[in-house]
Amino acid sequence: MATMTVKMPREEPAVSYASRYSLPAEPKDNDTNSNLCSGPVILLSHGDPTGFKPFWRSVGDKCKVTIDSCDFMSYLTDTGTVCWFLEKELEEAIRQLHRTVGNAVTDDRHILVGTGSTQLYHAALYALTSPGGPEPVNVVSAVPYYSSYPEETNFLCSALYKWAGDAYTFDKKEPYIELVTMPNNPDGQVRGPMVNRNDGKLIHDLAYYWPQYTPITAQADYDIMLFTFSKSMGHAGSRIGWAVVKDKDVAIKMTKYIELNSIGVSRESQHRAAKILGAVSDSSQCIGANFFQYGKSLMAERWTKIREVISRSRLFSLPKYMEEYCQFSGEETEPHPAFAWLKCNNDIEDLEIFLRRYKIMGRGGSLFGSDPKHVRVSMLGDEETFNLFLERLSSIQDTITNSNGNGIKFDELERKQIR
Repeated sequence: MATMTVKMPREEPAVSYASRYSLPAEPKDNDTNSNLCSGPVILLSHGDPTGFKPFWRSVGDKCKVTIDSCDFMSYLTDTGTVCWFLEKELEEAIRQLHRTVGNAVTDDRHILVGTGSTQLYHAALYALTSPGGPEPVNVVSAVPYYSSYPEETNFLCSALYKWAGDAYTFDKKEPYIELVTMPNNPDGQVRGPMVNRNDGKLIHDLAYYWPQYTPITAQADYDIMLFTFSKSMGHAGSRIGWAVVKDKDVAIKMTKYIELNSIGVSRESQHRAAKILGAVSDSSQCIGANFFQYGKSLMAERWTKIREVISRSRLFSLPKYMEEYCQFSGEETEPHPAFAWLKCNNDIEDLEIFLRRYKIMGRGGSLFGSDPKHVRVSMLGDEETFNLFLERLSSIQDTITNSNGNGIKFDELERKQIR
C-alpha cells in the first residue's frame, strides 16, 4: 500500500495576537549590528490594508454614511431570501461590482454575507461535510498555502472535517475538500486545483482577484467563491466578506451556520460596505477617481521599489510574474501581489528569525507548509512603514554583502545570530 507523506506546518500554542509576534532580546551594545536594531519594530506579518487610506481620505464625504439610533434594530432583512440577514443594497452593490470588474459570475448565483471571509470559510466547510460520515473529510491546499488554513480548520476539533496538509502529496482514496487560493497567498501565483478527483469538492478563495493585485483574465465561475471587503477595498475593520454560491442547498447550509454562529452579520457594516462598493463601481471608469487605478498604481510602485532594493544584492530574491492581458484595464500588466514572498539565497536556516533580529516581523515559510528560508511580508501597510522596511532591508544587505568595519562576513554573522 502506498504511504502518504504530508508536510505539516509547525504548530503554535494558542497565544494572544500581540505576544505571538514578540521580539527576541535586544542586542547588546557591542553587537556588530546594533545600529540596525535600534529603530522601531516593522510589523509586516499581517495584511492590514492601511496603504489604501490616502485614497479614501481623498474621497471625503462621498462615502459617508449616517445611521440614526432607530436604524437596523431588527435581526431580519428579507425572510424571503436564502441569506435572510443580507442587506438588499449590499447584494445589489456586490453584483454590480463584479459585473463592472468582470472578475466573477454572479448571475443565477446566491450571494451570502459573512463576518469576513473567515466565517464564510467555516460555513462552507460545514455545508460541504454535514451531516457527516464515519470519518472527518480531509481538507487540503497546495503548498505554500495560506498560513491560517490549518489552524482554522482544526480549531474546533470537528468530527466533520480535518486538515490533511499539502494537496500536491495528498493520495488518500477518501473524500476531500481542496482550498484553491487565486491569486495565491503567500506567493501571488495563479493556480488551479491539484488533486482533481471526482470525490473532491472545491472552495475558491478569491480575496486577491482584483485589478490592483493581478490581471483580470476571465470571470471566475466556481461552485463556491469567497471574497472580502478588507482586501478588495481596504476596509478590514468593517469585517465584511461575501460568498458567491451556485448550489442552493449549499447556500442554505452556509446561511444556517452563520445563523447559529452569530445570528447574522452587522447591518451597520453591510450598509457601509454597500455605500463604498457602489461608489467604486460608479467611479471605475473615471480617471483620477478610480479606486482600482489608484490601488494598481500604488502596488506597482511598491513592487518596483522592492525589486530595486533586492537587485542590489544576491542575498534575497522574489518570485517573477508574467504579464497578461487584463480585461478590466484593457492593457498588458503583471501581477502586483499583496505580499512579497521573500527568499534568502544564502545559508540562513530560518529567515523569519533572522529578520526578527532586525525588528522586521514577517511570517515564516514553515507556517505556509513551505521552506523556512522564505518569509511573507505585507505590501499593504502605510507608506512610512513600507519605506522604513526598504531602508532596513537595504542596510541588512549592505552589511552582510560588504561586511562591516570589524570584517565579519556573512557566514560568521549568521552563525552568531541564528544558530
